[in-house]
Amino acid sequence: MVEYGYARVSTLEQDAQLQLDGLTAAGVPADNIYVDQASGTRDDRPALLEVLGLVGEGDRLTVWRLDRLGRSLTHLVNTVDDLGRRGVTFRSLSDPVDTSTAWGRMMLGIFASFAQFERDLISERTMAGLAAIKASGVPLGRPSRVHPQQVAHVHQLSREGKSQRTIAALTGLSRPVVQRVLRGEIASLAAHQPLPRANRPDGTAPAAPQDQP
Repeated sequence: MVEYGYARVSTLEQDAQLQLDGLTAAGVPADNIYVDQASGTRDDRPALLEVLGLVGEGDRLTVWRLDRLGRSLTHLVNTVDDLGRRGVTFRSLSDPVDTSTAWGRMMLGIFASFAQFERDLISERTMAGLAAIKASGVPLGRPSRVHPQQVAHVHQLSREGKSQRTIAALTGLSRPVVQRVLRGEIASLAAHQPLPRANRPDGTAPAAPQDQP
């Protein structure tokens, strides 16, 4: 079994020595300890990626504390689970997690349950937020840069039988945008689009926009 260690500090001003001392005292050779100086929220931590690529079946990865490894509870659980599938054990010196023991595996299972709970809460909050926005009538998505007068002009030219290429040239819009306008896919302008003839109270078509003098 080869012992590997991982340590992380968030800024250059912080000192990783406490973590290094703890890892070496736990039997991790100094040459096998990999250190990142980066925020835990970052995915591109070169030392972490390197050590995760080095460990193999029968090896063990040790950290001083769980939050040194994972950028979130979900990321932590997924990383440790991936190590386990590769035959690599994992332990945290400051937490009751050691996947070589039944107790440690049980604790990891508890963390996994919390991670799932965290994902479910995020999903529920997202769905509730979207429902509230829809109920308020606020359009979803990025605000469109297409002016309402352009939308009206696109529909007017389309009713006159103009091709989408011609409409694009006359309105200054690209053909994909013209197509989206005609399909009603620009949500922020939905309120400005003309109603179909059958939906108007008097059954008349909307008047063409007048040029300003």
